Amino acid sequence: MQARSQSRYYTPEEYLEWEEQADYKSEYRDGVIIPMTGGITNHNELSLNLAATLKFSLRKQNYRVYMGDVRLWIPRYRHYTYPDVMVIQGEPIYMGTGTTTVMNPILIAEVLSKSTRNYDQGEKFMYYRSISEMREYILIDQKQFHVMQHTQTSEGKWLLTEYEGEGSTLLFNTVELKVPLDELYAGVDFSEVEA
Repeated sequence: MQARSQSRYYTPEEYLEWEEQADYKSEYRDGVIIPMTGGITNHNELSLNLAATLKFSLRKQNYRVYMGDVRLWIPRYRHYTYPDVMVIQGEPIYMGTGTTTVMNPILIAEVLSKSTRNYDQGEKFMYYRSISEMREYILIDQKQFHVMQHTQTSEGKWLLTEYEGEGSTLLFNTVELKVPLDELYAGVDFSEVEA
């Protein structure tokens, strides 16, 4: 979730310095720093449920699973962001000399919120598609049992599959995994007000 910030242009280096000193996380969009607002408990439940399932299911395999504290650098669009969940096959490729920013996820998942829904489905997806390793994008609705899955075909096209209803099962394409939506949504309170 994000809140608009300043109109001054910042370099990527200035943004990284800003992030080191800030008490909160921000996105960097080609010169603009955008503070991220806090999420509600449903957002956390969904992110954690998915990350835990991926982590457990992919153990002893050549994958790394990261949650919202690992930053992603997208060079084509000069964009730093914090996806809710990322999966990297093999070793992470880091931006710079540290281990705080990765560049090579094959799968990214975002939990949709009122303030980020349009951005996550539009412009942000365009940014993510520019990552050469990226093959799958999962969007999880907080208000109902509804997941949108974008997968890249062997021809380079992106295919949308939707999963709706408590009895549906999300079938991943980049990793061998099936997740029933009732498990993904465990602990989610649909009466909670979306941020």
